[in-house]
Amino acid sequence: MNPTISMIMFSSLATGTIITMTSYHWLLAWIGLEINTLSIIPIISTTHHPRSTEAATKYFLTQAAASALILFSSMVNAWETGTWDITQLSSMPSHVLLTAALAMKLGLVPMHFWLPEVLQGSTLMTAFIITTWQKLAPMTLIYLTINSLSTTILLLMGLTST
Repeated sequence: MNPTISMIMFSSLATGTIITMTSYHWLLAWIGLEINTLSIIPIISTTHHPRSTEAATKYFLTQAAASALILFSSMVNAWETGTWDITQLSSMPSHVLLTAALAMKLGLVPMHFWLPEVLQGSTLMTAFIITTWQKLAPMTLIYLTINSLSTTILLLMGLTST
């Protein structure tokens, strides 16, 4: 990959994570997650091989579904509370949807089947980025909404993932 394009992809990856980490509005957090997802796709598919193309497609479809669930969860919460603030998550359906979406983004146990297949089709450095850097933004959203989410469910998913 061209060094200029590579630098643009990695800087947009960092920008998307920083946008998500510093936002208190659901729409801005969603935009940061989408920037993050769209910047890793070319990085996954740099080795022009059918496995990397398949891994990039699986990653995109899974992350797009999880982002749609996050957006739907925030819309349900905004419908019931009248606010788009991340820290004021008070609706039970939005708790469940957000937990499922963040579990899908993180690759936790009930929704983890995409992660080994994506890592198998990626290079070692790309797999390292997917398993570390790509988890920072969803973990920040868990940290911001930890008072509203079920700690027992999160611990159970984390323990069964290990």
